Amino acid sequence: MKALALALLATAAPLAAKTVTVAPGPDAQERLQAALIEAAPGDTVQIAAGRFALTDGLSLDVDKVTVKGAGPDATVLSFKNQQGAGEGLLVTSDDVVLRDFGVEDTKGDGIKSKGADRIVYHNVRVEWTGGPKETNGAYGVYPVSSTDVLVDHVTVRGASDAGIYVGQSKNIVVRNSTAEFNVAGIEIENSYNADVYGNTARKNAGGILVFDLPNLPQMGGHAIRVFDNKVVENDTPNFAPKGNIVASVPTGTGVMVMANADVFVFGNTLADNGNTNVMLIGYKRPFTDQSYNPLLRGVVVRDNKHGRAGFAPSFPGGKEIAAAMGGSLPPIFWDGTGTGVVVQDNVPALSLNLPSPEASVDQARPAPAQFPAGPIPLEPKPVVLPPSMEAAIK
Repeated sequence: MKALALALLATAAPLAAKTVTVAPGPDAQERLQAALIEAAPGDTVQIAAGRFALTDGLSLDVDKVTVKGAGPDATVLSFKNQQGAGEGLLVTSDDVVLRDFGVEDTKGDGIKSKGADRIVYHNVRVEWTGGPKETNGAYGVYPVSSTDVLVDHVTVRGASDAGIYVGQSKNIVVRNSTAEFNVAGIEIENSYNADVYGNTARKNAGGILVFDLPNLPQMGGHAIRVFDNKVVENDTPNFAPKGNIVASVPTGTGVMVMANADVFVFGNTLADNGNTNVMLIGYKRPFTDQSYNPLLRGVVVRDNKHGRAGFAPSFPGGKEIAAAMGGSLPPIFWDGTGTGVVVQDNVPALSLNLPSPEASVDQARPAPAQFPAGPIPLEPKPVVLPPSMEAAIK
């Protein structure tokens, strides 16, 4: 009989996935965190409409859980009275879907996921409601060290580093999102295979950044496509804390590519970026990691629509160079370093003709950029995410 009972248990169907609803009100902090801890794979934690006044960060470490609100303006997790300096929500598990809620005024990052594969952010808003301030949290949505990342219909305002940031990850799609009043609107850093498209980056210091930095576990960023985005009016003064790498991003920069390989920037609308619409540079700071490559390799800029640019240059020496050129800079700016840099947009481009990325502006020989003729590098293939991720947002 005992053997029969064990066999029946082994073949029994797993427990059905359940939905746990958490409403605002007294003890919301404890009830919401308990729901996240006690969730089982396949469960949904439904956060009801209303404002949740939270005093501590939340965390999720269970695979295959959906955290869902009633809408980014209907379900609001407010961390205005947060006691610690951490993120609002930290996710460290796989196959998680975060959707339909807002996060406001965290002391640290808004929503961070670390080592979370097949992570989905959909219809989420992260905002610091007091506007751009150095004391705001660094990142709005912050997936890092992950494989398969989808950021879709996300809005971030007020991050003191990057509104939408994906770092040290692989197979990334950032689309249909809005980043405004951040230092960097959207940033892809030290990552492989990313498609960034259909987004609006406006009123940031810099609109869309593609960076590769030294001394990180994953380097050699490559295979990035930035296309069909609207990158306009990025004129918010840079309010990043001093010493932060994005503190060096010149205010008024549209798209900035630094020390990456196989990056294609095409089909974007770029206008009213006072520094420049497109900035192509190597990494300027000293570094000790001999495996790091500070140069651009195989960067293609083509088929973009350019409006006004270069009327308020903000990089060191920019105003002097602009004055020598009649008062403004061209829409495309290149430091002159790297290999395989190709620009096919029908607008003027400036090269500083620096001998190396770390050279000072005093060594510049500004002139109209000359890009090599011949075949352009092969465009990276479109990023294809697992079907389950697309199904999760339908």
